[in-house]
Amino acid sequence: MTEPKSTIAQIKAALQDHPSSAELKSWRQDERAGVQKLMTQYDKQQAKVDQMREAFQQRLSFEQSAWEQGQRIAGVDEVGRGPLAGPVVAAAVVIDESFDLLAVHDSKQLSEKKRLALDAQIKAEVVDYAFGVVDAQTIDEVNIYEASRIAMKQAIEQLTVPIDGLVIDAMTVDLPLPQEKLIKGDDRSISIGAASILAKNYRDQLMAQYDETYPGYGFAHNAGYGTKAHLDGLKAQGASPIHRKTFAPVKNYV
Repeated sequence: MTEPKSTIAQIKAALQDHPSSAELKSWRQDERAGVQKLMTQYDKQQAKVDQMREAFQQRLSFEQSAWEQGQRIAGVDEVGRGPLAGPVVAAAVVIDESFDLLAVHDSKQLSEKKRLALDAQIKAEVVDYAFGVVDAQTIDEVNIYEASRIAMKQAIEQLTVPIDGLVIDAMTVDLPLPQEKLIKGDDRSISIGAASILAKNYRDQLMAQYDETYPGYGFAHNAGYGTKAHLDGLKAQGASPIHRKTFAPVKNYV
């Protein structure tokens, strides 16, 4: 007696649960149009996953090189250089060979929903992570470039695991560690990409809190960037204590 075929709904569910090669072969030979449509969708999804995995491995080259030498490196990135208000925030992230979040990328290329979903996953999978925060007053005193370097150094020094080197997005820091300065590093290194995501989410949370303390500028929505609502708030209320007084046009409202 011939075994009854699985329903299309059953096959759809099974395709989400690591089907065996025998199952895939059987379904490819199934002449039902609904099954063939499912297999076409499955093949497209698998091709996308394969592309993501290949790209992931390419962006893991700096970390892989360190691991092969028995070393551990931290990826470092900052966010918040361009806003008119709020701190610059840096994150340092240490990963190991078990890290496998293929979706980790430059935070600027991810939607807010995706960034937030990845935040908890990254924190659960990394060996260690830490933040550095430099406020607007210090930014005005030393300039935004130096403030970014200070934030990065703070983040690195907050790590609790020993590291042998650094990969940093477009900068170097004043620490006696081997450093790889990578242009567009958050798109070239997985650990820098992870740091970019954590730093962006952390800073957005800080700005949402500042929005409650200093309402009228829309900080929860613009994160301190110069949107129309923010500029309207500046014109109506003047600068707040967390505005960067040396930045135009903020200095016109001090």
